[in-house]
Amino acid sequence: MNGIFSFRRLRALLVKESIQMRRDRLTFGMMIGIPLLQLMLFGFAINTDPKALPAALVAPTQDRFTRAMVTALELTGYYRFIAPDATAAEAEAMIARGDVAFAVTVPSDFGRRIERNDHATLLIEADATDPSVASGAISTLNTVAAAALSREAGLDHLQDASTAPSIIVHRRYNPEGITQYNIVPGLLGVILQLTMVMMTAMALTREIERGTMENLLSMPATPLEIMLGKVVPYLGIGAVQVAVVLVAAKVVFTIPFVGSLGLLLAGVFVFVFALVILGYLISTVARTQMQAMQLTFFFFLPSLLLSGFMFPFRGMPLWAQYLGEVLPLTHFLRLIRAIMLKGADWPTVAGSFVALGVFVVVLALLSLLRFRRTLD
Repeated sequence: MNGIFSFRRLRALLVKESIQMRRDRLTFGMMIGIPLLQLMLFGFAINTDPKALPAALVAPTQDRFTRAMVTALELTGYYRFIAPDATAAEAEAMIARGDVAFAVTVPSDFGRRIERNDHATLLIEADATDPSVASGAISTLNTVAAAALSREAGLDHLQDASTAPSIIVHRRYNPEGITQYNIVPGLLGVILQLTMVMMTAMALTREIERGTMENLLSMPATPLEIMLGKVVPYLGIGAVQVAVVLVAAKVVFTIPFVGSLGLLLAGVFVFVFALVILGYLISTVARTQMQAMQLTFFFFLPSLLLSGFMFPFRGMPLWAQYLGEVLPLTHFLRLIRAIMLKGADWPTVAGSFVALGVFVVVLALLSLLRFRRTLD
């Protein structure tokens, strides 16, 4: 009767587990949704050789040689001039904010020097905070320039190295192309997002699983007070993580810090506040801690891939960039890299602060509405 193995008992257990999986719709949805999400992102959105990178053109005299040069750069597929008539100050501001990856400066005497064969020069400033962005676009410059200008002038000798126009490439903010300068500041945002969202998401679900939610609701506390009481303590944990990562970045990896520490800490505070509120919103949806963890990873995966941490943000298709704009990590990465590596001031990073502030307000309102609807 109690044999070593029974197909009847095994079948009963399989039926029981199948029914339980069917009832746990959230877990089943994660099992289907995460592979589909990975296929979509890695198949369509991720590009390790970014093309159509935004660029600004500073050209006081846009003669036929300047136009030929700009057209040749665009035909390479790497450059997309979104500001074709920018001034030097505008181009500087755009590259500091991260609006453009390149600023191309053509001197006013560029065309006259080409006609006189007088060794014309061209300046291309590249935002090298992410070394992988600029490498492909810069590698083809000299060949493209010589060929384009030779066709325009009808002079074959411009193809020669001795008489071809020289292109001066200035790799801004990271001239050595050190990868750690880009990765380590971004790691601060990735670590904070994973830990803050997950720990806060489990806060309310833990109360439900342990059966102590009734005691919490019996207290004379409003939903706003309960939310703040749950999320504020985790700000202290976030502060410890920030201190550890910043000290390690400076001491271990020797990451340059050229901006304002106060401005950086203010941005970190707004970002962490948005994360803990997001975790609280997830906790109002999940019924168990396992579900809270699954929803956290479901949000973490697109944030990791679409924020510009692992792959160049400007190299993704436009639809993927639009999705990335609704992720808090995207704006935090722009903020921390601009402050640490570029020495950006408040006007430069104000847009990132505003975006993070909008996330705080929207997530807080959704959390309060969800709390009332689920627990009242």
